[in-house]
Amino acid sequence: MTPAANPSHALALVVVDELARLGVTDAVLAPGSRSAALAMAFHDDPRIRLHVEVDERSAGFLAIGLARATGRPAPVIVTSGSAVANLHPAVVEADTGMVPLLLLTADRPPELRETGANQAIDQLGIFGRAPRWAVELGIPEDRPASNAFWRASTARAVAEATGLSGSAGPVHVNLPFREPTVPLTDDGRNAATGPFAHDLDGRAGGRPWVTVDRTPRHAPEAELQALAGRIAGTERGLVVVGQTTARPGPILDLARAAGWPVVAEPTSGARSGPLAVGNGEALLSHAGFARTHVPDLVVRVGRTGLSKALARHLGPKVPQVAIDPDGAWHDPERAVGELLIADVTLTCASLVRLLGVAASSEWADGWLAADAAVRAAIDGVLDAEAAPTEPRTARDLGGVVPGGTALVVASSMPVRDLDRFLAPREGLRVVANRGASGIDGTVSTVLGVALGHEGGPTVALVGDLALLHDSNGFLLAPDAPAVDATFVVVDNDGGGIFSFLPQAGFPGSFERVFGTPHGRDLADLARFHRLGYTRVEVAADLPGAVGDAIAAGGVRLVHVRTDRAENAALHRRLTVAAHAALDGVSGAGAG
Repeated sequence: MTPAANPSHALALVVVDELARLGVTDAVLAPGSRSAALAMAFHDDPRIRLHVEVDERSAGFLAIGLARATGRPAPVIVTSGSAVANLHPAVVEADTGMVPLLLLTADRPPELRETGANQAIDQLGIFGRAPRWAVELGIPEDRPASNAFWRASTARAVAEATGLSGSAGPVHVNLPFREPTVPLTDDGRNAATGPFAHDLDGRAGGRPWVTVDRTPRHAPEAELQALAGRIAGTERGLVVVGQTTARPGPILDLARAAGWPVVAEPTSGARSGPLAVGNGEALLSHAGFARTHVPDLVVRVGRTGLSKALARHLGPKVPQVAIDPDGAWHDPERAVGELLIADVTLTCASLVRLLGVAASSEWADGWLAADAAVRAAIDGVLDAEAAPTEPRTARDLGGVVPGGTALVVASSMPVRDLDRFLAPREGLRVVANRGASGIDGTVSTVLGVALGHEGGPTVALVGDLALLHDSNGFLLAPDAPAVDATFVVVDNDGGGIFSFLPQAGFPGSFERVFGTPHGRDLADLARFHRLGYTRVEVAADLPGAVGDAIAAGGVRLVHVRTDRAENAALHRRLTVAAHAALDGVSGAGAG
C-alpha cells in the first residue's frame, strides 16, 4: 500500500484498494472538494478506470449503464451537499430496476453539520428505503481496527449491491472527511513515508477482505416434478418473458420442450428462436384472436409492462407461475397465482430434463401463423412509406444492427415501438431503464453501456426529449475518446407518447403542457458537443447511415425527423392492417 499522509488519505486508499480486489473495474466521479481524497485515490490506481462527469445526475446514470453492461457496480463518487441529492434519480432506477449501484458520498464532519456550514446537509437516509444497505463509516481515525473496519465495510457494500440480501440494487456509503482531504499531513507538509501509524494492507495474494460465495437457489425436486407434469399435460400454454438478467437460452429450451409460444419483451433477450412471437400487442388487441387464444397455463420470467393487451389478456383467471431468483413481486395486475423462488437457469434446465423430447402442437402453430400474417401486413404498410417513420425506424434499426450489438432504447415511445415492431432475431442485446421507466439519464446510460459492453457496437434508439433531458451526459465524451456509441434520435419536436393518451382529446392545453415542443435543431446540439451528425431524409437510408456511424466510431447522432400527428395516424393504420390480416387467418377468431 502507498503510505498514507493522514486518516482521510488512508481511508480513501483502503476503499479503492479493496474495491479493486473485489473486481470493480470502473468508477465514476463528479468533481468536488470534500471528496478529494477519494478522487485522487481512484485517479492514481491503474486497476480501475475513472470516468469524470460534470453533472452528478449524469454520473449516476453513467454508472447505471456500466452496471447494466457488466453486471458489476461502478462506484459513483460525489462531494457533499446537493451533489448527493442529484444522485437520487439513479438510485430510484437502480432500486426499481435491480441494478447494482454503489454510492460513495463525501460529507462534512459532525462538527460542521447543522451549523450553516457550506455544502452541509443531512445526507444520512437521504435516499429513503431505496438502498439495499446504507452505512456511514465515521470520521477516519488512525486506530488499529480502522483497516479491518474499512475493508469489511467495503466488501459488504459490494456484496449488498450485487444481491447479498435479495435483489441487486443501490448501496449508500457516506464518508465524512476532516481536512486535510489531500495527501498532506496536518501541518501541511507532504509526507513521503506518511505518518499514519497502523497497517493498511489487505489480504495476502490480492484477495478481498471478505469473499462472498452465492449458491443458486434450487427448487425442490418434488415441486419441479409437479410443475413439469402440469406443463406436459397442457397444450395451450405460454412462456412470457419480461426484463430479466436470466440467460435466454434455458428459457427458450423450456419453451421448445413444452411446445409453447414465447411472448418476450425486447429487453428479455428471449425474442428469438422458432417459437418467438414478435407481434404480441397486435395479436392480443384483436378481440377474436384474444378470445380464442386464452392459455391454460403460463410460465413467467422477469418483469413485463410494455403491452397493455398482454396485461389484459393474462388476467387472474389464467393460471400463472412466475419464476424469480429473489422472489421479486412483479405483478401489478394481481394475476400471478404461484411464485417459485428459484434460480431461473437451473429451474428451466431441470424442467427440460423432466419433460424430455421437444413437443409440438397446433396451438403453437396457430400463434406463429397469426404472427407471420401480422408481420407481413405491418411490413407492407411500413415499406410503402418513403419518409422516415417511428415504427419503421424501430423495426429497421433492430433488424440491421450487427450481431453482438448492445441496443439501448429509451423509455416512452422508442421502447414501445421496439416491442411492437422488432422481429425475432439472434445476437441482439437490448438494454433499457425500465425500473422507473423514466427518460432521465438516457444519454449517460448509453455511454455507460458503451464503456462496459464487449463483443460488438453500442447503438441507441432515443427520442428527442430523452436526448435533451440528459445532454449534459455528452460532457463525458472529451474525457473518454475511446467511447463508441451511435444515437439514432427520433425527433418529433416534443412528447410523442401523449398523442396516444386521453390528454390528446383536450387540444386547448395539449401542446403547451403535454406536447411540449422545444423547437431546437439537434444538429446544433451535435456541433456544440462535437459529435458526428447525419440526418436521414429517406426511410430506406437509415441502415446505411447507422452502418456508416458505427464504422466511423466515436459518439455520433443519426437524426430522424418525424411528425407527432402523422405518427399517431400511422399507428392506427398499422393496427387496422394487422387486425384485417388476422381476420383472414384460419383459427384466429373473428373480431
